[in-house]
Amino acid sequence: MPTADLVQADDENAGTFRGMNPGPPWPQALLEVCLCSGAPTQLLVGGLLALFGLRAGADGQITLQLLAFLAGLDTLILVGLVVALLVVGGESPRRVLLGTRPATGEVLRGFGLVPWVFLLAVGTGMVLMRWAPGLFSPNPFATLATTRMEFALLALVAVLAGGVREEIQRAFILHRFEQRLGGALVGVLTFGVLFGLGHYVQGWSVVIVTALLGMLWSVVYVLRRSVIAPMVSHASFNLIEVIGFGLLT
Repeated sequence: MPTADLVQADDENAGTFRGMNPGPPWPQALLEVCLCSGAPTQLLVGGLLALFGLRAGADGQITLQLLAFLAGLDTLILVGLVVALLVVGGESPRRVLLGTRPATGEVLRGFGLVPWVFLLAVGTGMVLMRWAPGLFSPNPFATLATTRMEFALLALVAVLAGGVREEIQRAFILHRFEQRLGGALVGVLTFGVLFGLGHYVQGWSVVIVTALLGMLWSVVYVLRRSVIAPMVSHASFNLIEVIGFGLLT
């Protein structure tokens, strides 16, 4: 193929793959999505913690200490796994995750998104309360902390595990869907549902709300090509939620 045709083909692919390679074959892409879905890493970390005596309480209730260790270690492993898979695949983690837009503008967009996130969460909650009140159940995370230090630890977990880990995870999975697994829309819908189901322990109402929020953050990533705005928005939402737990305690 002539050089001019190669340049033209690269320009055409840039819109889909952001100027990078088209990704691994679809079976490998699917395997990488499963590995980074959260379940394998959390099962691994949970098993290791159990070996060291860190388990849920006698009634099956997760403790703050267990949550902190589980979320912290899982964040390190999952983020490291995402970066490693991108590097091994010949892609730039910086470009896939952070994009090329100025970071300051993305941070401001993230803060500007927070009211819309709360509007979606509260609006959905009100609809569910009106038409499906049976879906609501006590949130076990609301009673994990009782002291200021415990609330500070819970807030740190919520920001790092939610705002940071989950948005890096979401960006990578959407990237692979866009490359090889049916496109961005399929990724937004599929991972949105899985993201909601991942919060099942908090009740079905939370599953529905978080699924919708996950889809919103997914759309923002696809449009902005950067995790910064979703990360700031998600972390802010989680932090305000923890502050709300503290005020109600």
